[in-house]
Amino acid sequence: MALTSLAMPLLRLLPAERAHELTIRALKAGVAPTKAPIDDPALATRLWGLDFPNPIGLAAGFDKNAEVPDAMLRWGVGFTEIGTVTPRPQAGNPLPRLFRLVEDRAVINRMGFNNEGLGVVTARLTKRARHGIVGANLGKNRDAADATADYCRGVATLAPLADYLVINISSPNTPGLRDLQRRSEVGALIHAVVEARDAVRLDNPPPILLKIAPDLTQQEIDDIAEVALGSKIDGIIVSNTTVARPASLRSANAPEPGGLSGKPLFEPSTAVLAEIYRRTQGRIPLVGVGGVSSGADAYAKIRAGASLVQLYSALVYQGPALIGRIKRDLLVCLKQDGFHHVAEAVGSGADRIRSGVDRQGA
Repeated sequence: MALTSLAMPLLRLLPAERAHELTIRALKAGVAPTKAPIDDPALATRLWGLDFPNPIGLAAGFDKNAEVPDAMLRWGVGFTEIGTVTPRPQAGNPLPRLFRLVEDRAVINRMGFNNEGLGVVTARLTKRARHGIVGANLGKNRDAADATADYCRGVATLAPLADYLVINISSPNTPGLRDLQRRSEVGALIHAVVEARDAVRLDNPPPILLKIAPDLTQQEIDDIAEVALGSKIDGIIVSNTTVARPASLRSANAPEPGGLSGKPLFEPSTAVLAEIYRRTQGRIPLVGVGGVSSGADAYAKIRAGASLVQLYSALVYQGPALIGRIKRDLLVCLKQDGFHHVAEAVGSGADRIRSGVDRQGA
């Protein structure tokens, strides 16, 4: 931990993508605890037949190629998500494509699903022992003629190797991808990927989650909720990055094209999360993502309707020690409001977020 604390300021002197590459190399070289910490039972979460030691996970985008899932689990996350993985390798968008917004505690990326492809990722996941919960985030190749076929291929390939699968139709950096969120498209896509998973005939098939954008109209939110309730989707991740640029942004990098994540995404993503929770009446498990940088933020996501919470951008600024702080502070928040277990708090503040009243559950 002391070593990583010393390294953080040095990494921030490097271009963002280079710093990320060095971080992955360090984790592969063994810069991680030898074993995961023991979590308080009050944070244990059971969903889809999976036992999460705590509800705090690492979002997709950090470990695109499944190089360090076990190292990140040892840092104390309750689960980690590799990807986004496409069937064929692709280079992504031209450099530079990753930008820190230091003054805003935010990040902009236009990576474009750069990854080594299903073949490489499958080989890595096949070699690892199945300890800890590892999900796989799936995308389509940029030049794919049939998006549904790409997603089905990813599902069929990784269903035996991942604990859950995510259908990513919400990245703003692949042209046309977000069109798959339309009512006319998303229902057929869900049906196809569920069929692809079931065709693998596993004793315990992994749940399939849909990852949506925060930049949805009320009608689009209603459509997704209605389709989800009428389908066999197992969960929804709310949300991906935003293409919006709040007027409050101060960084010189704010005008860069791409998806904005980090602190400015917290409020809009949490509002969509609460809306999806209300529209689905709490019947579909939700994962809250966007701007989580403290235990209070994680608690707000949970009260908005999230059974699980993910983070990524905050680690750029606070390092892996943040994971332990979030879990400790989350326990304090639960105790202050009289909850004995994290599951009791899920959705308890969703109605209040409609008017922007509730941030910390106070």
